Amino acid sequence: MTGKERIYAVMKNNYPDTVPWVPFAGVHAGKLKGYTAREVSTEGAKLLESLLEVNRIYKPDGQPVMFDLQIEAEILGCELVWAEDSPPTVKTHPLADTDEIPDTIPAAADGRLALEIETMKQMKQRVGDTTALYGLLCGPFTLASHLRGTNIFMDMIMNPGYVHRLLEYTNRVAKVLAGYFIDAGMDVIAAVDPLISQISPDHFAEFMEKPFTELFDCIRDRGAFSSFFVCGNATNNIEPMCRTKPDNISVDENVDLATAKEITDRYDVVLAGNIPLTSVMLFGNQQDNMKTVIDLMDSVSHDNLIISPGCDMPYATPIENTIAAEQAVHNTEATRTMVANYTKEDLVFEGELPDYPNLERPLIEVFTLDSATCAACTYMMASALDAKEHYGDRIDVVEYKYTVPENIARCGAMGVKQLPSIYINGELKYSSIIPSRDELFREIEGLLEK
Repeated sequence: MTGKERIYAVMKNNYPDTVPWVPFAGVHAGKLKGYTAREVSTEGAKLLESLLEVNRIYKPDGQPVMFDLQIEAEILGCELVWAEDSPPTVKTHPLADTDEIPDTIPAAADGRLALEIETMKQMKQRVGDTTALYGLLCGPFTLASHLRGTNIFMDMIMNPGYVHRLLEYTNRVAKVLAGYFIDAGMDVIAAVDPLISQISPDHFAEFMEKPFTELFDCIRDRGAFSSFFVCGNATNNIEPMCRTKPDNISVDENVDLATAKEITDRYDVVLAGNIPLTSVMLFGNQQDNMKTVIDLMDSVSHDNLIISPGCDMPYATPIENTIAAEQAVHNTEATRTMVANYTKEDLVFEGELPDYPNLERPLIEVFTLDSATCAACTYMMASALDAKEHYGDRIDVVEYKYTVPENIARCGAMGVKQLPSIYINGELKYSSIIPSRDELFREIEGLLEK
């Protein structure tokens, strides 16, 4: 079977000859040809060259063209912060101080959307017969958060009607982009919405079920497959996500794959995931990656399954690690023999934890994958920085990014289970749930009054 045939087979709940493999090589694609993240995010020729190299080296069954959740936001007025080794991040939120609902719908020629769609067409011509191509759009909730900022979490409690109207608008944007991508030849349309992991199942049912159901119906009606892509600990929302009827759900390392698959199997939804991005793909070796893939595949049945990185691969991921993961997926038994006696060594924390009982002032520690690249982490960190701006020197705020080996070891020493999380004075307060401004401030006020 070709890779494309494998993806089509699994999406139709049939059995391909091997478990499909979809490496989410967003800006990492540029590393293969020596281009920066910014170059492959803004220059079509370099992006196309890099994507073809991904296709040649990593042998994907399915392949995304871009993994950039800021393209729509940039067109709709958000200012971005650019980096050379990660996708851009949203800096400003045009609806932060107004409850107006925009009516602008991005045209195919607007902003970097034109580059993305043209590259999709080029990829369709070059590899589209053998590789299933993924068009990734920013999910309605994350796009609403880009436009509104962290206020949206308070809006869900204090002004739900506004959130419904804003989601109706961002979902219209998502449907239009899905149409552009399908017209450009994309086989799978993925709504990437990392912030879904940051809300409760009740809020999902109240705000998200209707727009996502409509979005996936729209994609299905246009003859493409749909994917619901979430980051963070979305365990409690896997079943509500299934009810919106996507063909596929993709999860990251915060979700236990076996637990999630018990749920997705009941709905005939294909589950994709979830090789750890940093501890294994970025900082591990080839054996770590092969062993991790084998362990993942041994933890679940192979029907309705795609193996992939948990999210967008870090730019600097060693090429040999991704090749090792691909080998483990496509040549499972041979790889199993190679790592039969291998044990991964955990990182050891060699630093010193704060003296929490004797702190001079409240200490807010934010553990993230990377607030510069992960939208859920961005908004978790933004809530802490909002507190820092308000309280100034009366509190301390520090971020520990999981992209640093010492911080991975620190997470182990602290017992951090989920990212992003906020610890205050050494105690877990918010795990994969972004606090509203009032919630966080009440917590801090309580400590300041002691």
